[in-house]
Amino acid sequence: MNQYENIDWKTWEPKERAVVVYITDRKQNKILLMNKKTGLGKGKVNAPGGRLEAGETYRDAAIRECLEEVYVRPVNPEKRVELHFQFTSGFSIYGEAFFTDTWEGEAAESVEADPFWCSLEEIPWDKMWEDDIHWIPQALEGKKMKAYFVFDEDKLVTKIIDTVDSFE
Repeated sequence: MNQYENIDWKTWEPKERAVVVYITDRKQNKILLMNKKTGLGKGKVNAPGGRLEAGETYRDAAIRECLEEVYVRPVNPEKRVELHFQFTSGFSIYGEAFFTDTWEGEAAESVEADPFWCSLEEIPWDKMWEDDIHWIPQALEGKKMKAYFVFDEDKLVTKIIDTVDSFE
């Protein structure tokens, strides 16, 4: 047993804070994903996102990160998931996941990301973080959640996912 198996999530403090943004085209039944080229999760498929800058709100960070990584501006992104990640290396990160089906601009490759649209039925779960399949489908349906994960490198060790009516 390691020190992260019985975390007291109520007193847990992350080392970093971040956002991730899922943009869907409901008419085409597609989602905007990207091949991550740099940073945490390099080589995996993910959605645009990244760390908060000083004084920035999560919502503002969500819009900025999308513009920087894939040149798309999400319109009225809605927070649906609070993500808590603890890694056995000691690294930890809290993130908020936003969802929208309205955006401005056309996705294009950047230094950080190679974006692509894919069918909601063909999301490449095997190329994504292991936790994603446990919460993204529910969030795409509009559910709100608080999710807690422990990872050993990129291997999921434990997960707790609670559906909530609202965030306090």
